[in-house]
Amino acid sequence: MKKAIFTLAIGDNPMYRAAIASFRYYADKVGADLIISDQLHFPISIEKPKYNASPAWTEKLRIGDLLREYDRVLYVDADVLITPNARNVFELYTDRETTYWFDEGVVQDRDNDIALVCDALGDVCWPKNNERFVYYNAGIILTSKESGLFEKTKLDDLQRICNEITHYDQSYFNYLLHRHSIKHASLDKAFNRMDMFGSDDYLEADFIHYAGKGYAKNSRRRDVQFLKDFGNLYHNLLPVEQVTNLKIRAWQDYLAVVYKKYPLPNSVIKMFSQRFVPH
Repeated sequence: MKKAIFTLAIGDNPMYRAAIASFRYYADKVGADLIISDQLHFPISIEKPKYNASPAWTEKLRIGDLLREYDRVLYVDADVLITPNARNVFELYTDRETTYWFDEGVVQDRDNDIALVCDALGDVCWPKNNERFVYYNAGIILTSKESGLFEKTKLDDLQRICNEITHYDQSYFNYLLHRHSIKHASLDKAFNRMDMFGSDDYLEADFIHYAGKGYAKNSRRRDVQFLKDFGNLYHNLLPVEQVTNLKIRAWQDYLAVVYKKYPLPNSVIKMFSQRFVPH
């Protein structure tokens, strides 16, 4: 069976480079090829969107192209850290007719997202789990040729809805599952561990997802926290210089942002940052 791990990472962001290092470590362990999109292949026009939207989100359509070459594809956002002892997700979730992702609807109320996509594309029968609508997070997706989901996705559909609905790619993929009766199931939260579950023991998860502010106090500190965790987890598994340089870059990038934000001497800002920002 031919397997791929796929991500999108444009630019030289140290968090992306650390994430990719963790993906490469995992790919070697589970016998998968690592595929990285460093440019966009599915152009879309985002103009005055009602909600936050990015043209990068359409790159997930490349999963369909990869499934012409690979039997199974694991898509992982570049703000995810795969931990060194992560279990083999391909072996744990084996039904190739099923697309697997984490049902964040068990924690987050996504009724508005669902209403918006149904208003745009037409009503479907949307399932519930414990009286809450099923709504999968698209930051981590495990799918196979047999599931058929990415044979149904269309760039034209995404262009139609991208300026009108929330989480336009994620809601669209969820919608297609129900419109076309595609088999779906939830991963365990350990394979998409987000801060909605709190921070206790999060480093013990298989895949840690730093969506939003991640496990930092605010979104500005997210990359610093990511690199701190990366260093703690991989300090004896990857070259020390590689890990150290990425942590330094993330810290410098953070300081560059806060220097612009606060009208204080840089030396003062740096002193307080070193004292109060874990890095």
